[in-house]
Amino acid sequence: MSELAERFETHDPGEKQVAEKIRCDACPVMCYIADGRTGACDRYGNSGGRIVRMDPLTILDHAAETGASMVPFVAEGEAWDGELLNTGSRFVTAIGAGTTYPDYKPAPFIVSQEVEGVDLVTVVTEGIFSYCGVKVKIDTDRHLGPETAIVRSQGEAIGHVTTGEYGSQMLSLGGVHHLTGGSKAEGRATCDALLNLCNRKPVELTIDGGATIIVEAGKPPVIDGKQEHRMRVGCGSATIGMFATQWRGLVDEVVVVDDHITGVVSEHQAGKVLGWQDTGIKIIGRRSTPGRYFKVSEPGLGWGGTSISDPLSILGEWNAKKGARPGLSLLMVSTTGEQFAYYELDDELKPVEKPFPERLQKSVNLIEDNCEPALCTVLFIGGAGGSLRAGVTENPVNLTRSVQGLKTYVTVGGAPVYVWPGGGITLMVDVTRVPEGAFGYVPTPALVAPIEFTLRRDDYVRLGGYEAEIRSVEDIVAKGGEYLNPRRGTGAPSDNPWPPLAQLRRAASNGTG
Repeated sequence: MSELAERFETHDPGEKQVAEKIRCDACPVMCYIADGRTGACDRYGNSGGRIVRMDPLTILDHAAETGASMVPFVAEGEAWDGELLNTGSRFVTAIGAGTTYPDYKPAPFIVSQEVEGVDLVTVVTEGIFSYCGVKVKIDTDRHLGPETAIVRSQGEAIGHVTTGEYGSQMLSLGGVHHLTGGSKAEGRATCDALLNLCNRKPVELTIDGGATIIVEAGKPPVIDGKQEHRMRVGCGSATIGMFATQWRGLVDEVVVVDDHITGVVSEHQAGKVLGWQDTGIKIIGRRSTPGRYFKVSEPGLGWGGTSISDPLSILGEWNAKKGARPGLSLLMVSTTGEQFAYYELDDELKPVEKPFPERLQKSVNLIEDNCEPALCTVLFIGGAGGSLRAGVTENPVNLTRSVQGLKTYVTVGGAPVYVWPGGGITLMVDVTRVPEGAFGYVPTPALVAPIEFTLRRDDYVRLGGYEAEIRSVEDIVAKGGEYLNPRRGTGAPSDNPWPPLAQLRRAASNGTG
């Protein structure tokens, strides 16, 4: 044990011991844990009669920024030799820090660092988030399910399909009603899915009336057993606008099939500007503006996110009075370039599929080249406006006001967050920017996420912070904290700024420094 452990008596053996077990008070479950065992969360254990945080405290090295694997600074019970990997740009994250629950005490670590002559403080704690969830962006045109359809994991409802975005389908998962407002099975399945998604593990989801998908942050989605490779280049109308010039002189008509807007080059504004001739084509769908059609099909897993497998099914009779003629050439292509076909009208003005001509291959390849890789994006969203603020300051609303006033910079595991305007501290973070394995859970059920608040020391004192608990990085590396776990160092992700410096720069740009 570190010498600092002697400062803390987290349990009264006379009151809390049951047989040979001790009670953990790190969450509302309050497990009784036998020596050598862990609690229901697997985050805390009983080691020789003391409650120990089982994961090491993670300290990021922003000088290295390598993203390298974890390296122990010092193990529990070992002497620290005083050697620092970096003395200028380390950041003590809340990963492995422990919680303040039940929020009667200061945060596990309150860290002092001087940056560019300014004394800064970072308050470090692991938050228990009952009000939390994830927003999932899935890059695909394919129809996953109708809006508001229930999303399930392990057969339990954990969220719903929400409004689609440009080239992506969106899911809203979790939230307090699924975590705590339904059955125990629903709460457990929701917590399990959220935990795995936040820790970048694959999760299979089924959508009522829709698809089965495998979602993993930073990886392509797998939809009904098929891996998605590309997100669309744009809607059908946008595709016409981008590539009409390349098609001119090579083909008489182009139809870009899309569930949102199907484009027809001869009618489209881009085609008219380029002098495209009328072809007498008729699209079965609702005409929005010239060359732009809605609802040519029901949404599905076919061409351009429609349900069709035969693109000719969206065409009506060709009109000779408006330009249709035998031999007229037609390219039909999807918005990802994955599906394409070439036709010519016969003497009866019926399109007949022909071998795909080499002269058009380049334009189809160009559509594919302009498609970005299809990925799953997982954003953790949680409300930190509750009682954990009491571990930061004796007057919690001061922290909220400081965050809203841009005097306090919030990070999750060292990753920058987006804080929603309005009341409270509701934040979102891309889980791929957070070190792996940073999220945990408690069986209430709720997620546990690291959270750090960085601000000037004088501002921290003014908002009622625990000045007596402030410690240096070196002291924390050497002695650890209340929960007796070792410390480990790792290179910070290269796209994450060093939080103390980011706070200084932001404060200076906003005139709040």
